[in-house]
Amino acid sequence: MSPFIAELIGTMLVILLGDGVVANVILKDTKGNNSGWMVITTAWGLAVFVGVVVAGPYSGAHLNPAVTIALAIAGKFPWAQVPMYIVAQFLGAMLGAFLVWAMYYDHFKRTNEPASILAVFCTGPAVRNYVSNITSEVIGAFVLLFTIFYITGAQIVPTKMPIGLGSVGALPVALLVWVIGLSLGGTTGYAINPCRDLGPRFMHMILPIKNKGTSDWAYAWIPVLAPILGASIAAGLYMLVG
Repeated sequence: MSPFIAELIGTMLVILLGDGVVANVILKDTKGNNSGWMVITTAWGLAVFVGVVVAGPYSGAHLNPAVTIALAIAGKFPWAQVPMYIVAQFLGAMLGAFLVWAMYYDHFKRTNEPASILAVFCTGPAVRNYVSNITSEVIGAFVLLFTIFYITGAQIVPTKMPIGLGSVGALPVALLVWVIGLSLGGTTGYAINPCRDLGPRFMHMILPIKNKGTSDWAYAWIPVLAPILGASIAAGLYMLVG
């Protein structure tokens, strides 16, 4: 499997299972309706586990533009490959969101609340305050990337294993995403991944979903830029003290 296909499929699986649990919890008449935040955060962590298991041996399982950019800033990943990885990640996120829509098609039709429909696809703030929302996403992404650097050791000299999440196994990264969701996810829904938010948000805009309302593009720049900023700060601090 090529790194491009690995990143596409791995990200697709993360979004399919991650957005899938949100659909299961909040859409009308599902078996998991109203099962709560613990279910959502646990499944997101396990979704990352699945994506890393599949993509890790072939691409390093970045599955997140913020991870790819942070590794490149730290000199652990070639900048020439960054665009290819990010394109694959966004395409995978869009495909995963499409599959969630197909999976829960009947339940989308039964759900009348536009905010609930949008929440399946992308994040939104509990309290809309852009300064606080940016701060939340920066901190969440910083914790993600700073910890990943120490989990992986972020080798300077590439080995046969692609540098990234897949170089240490899936479980530590899954646990990291889980605890970020439990501890830091209550403010913005912890996007901490630009393609996790922007790709599915685009699919929300174009898919024929009854009662879907707006895609909230006024907020969309925050879960794209803030995670990259947080990841970049983590890369800089790791280079300084690591």
